[in-house]
Parts: sequence; C-alpha cells; structure tokens
Amino acid sequence: MTSTSPLLLFPAISLLLLAYTNRFNVIAGLTRSLYVQYRETADDTMRSQIEHLRLRIRLIRHMQLWGIGAFISCTLAMIILLIPITELSLTLFAISLVSLIISLFICFFEVYISGYALNKQLENLGRLHE
Repeated sequence: MTSTSPLLLFPAISLLLLAYTNRFNVIAGLTRSLYVQYRETADDTMRSQIEHLRLRIRLIRHMQLWGIGAFISCTLAMIILLIPITELSLTLFAISLVSLIISLFICFFEVYISGYALNKQLENLGRLHE
C-alpha cells in the first residue's frame, strides 16, 4: 500500500461528514418546529412524526460516529505509513474502510426511514383534501 491509498478516502469522508451534519441540522430545525406545533395541537400524527425524527437523529449520530472513526483510522494509517509498519497501516486502512461502509449502510437505512415518513405525511395530506 502506498501513502496515496488512505489519501483517496479523505475527501470522501470529509464530504460525508459534512452531509451528515447538514442532515442533522435540518432534522434538528424540523424537530423544534414540530415540538412547538405539537404543544399547540397535541395531534397524534405529529407524535409519530416526532418518534420518526427521534430515530433518525439517533441514526445520524451513529453515522457521524462511524464516519469520524473512519477519518481517525485513515489518518492513523497515513501516520503509520511514515514509520514503515505496513501491516499496522493496512489494518488501520481496512478499519477505516469498514467504518465508512457501516456509516453508509446506516445512512441508507436513515434515507429509507426518511422516505417512509414523507410518504406518511403525504398520505395524511391526501386525507385532509378528501
């Protein structure tokens, strides 16, 4: 493995962490607005939306943690490459890749839940217009 191998992951991991943080901020804002609406109306459909948001926030937090783990292990792999300990560097790089894949699988699940929640909201909107 050359020193360029871990370097290839740096932009990808950085962009993913930025996207995860953006998702978290959007959901945090949505949660705050739903909280205010729920206190005013106490609607049961809002309660289920809040539960979905709670799950999504947990998932995003896990996505961020695994992404940070990937970033740290990738950085350590590059540092270890400077001290020619190839086996340890390869192990750290593999850990980085596995962490990144886990983060992406959690992201996939979060996107699925997000789509499900949006469909539920659209169904409720359709019932209001009938």
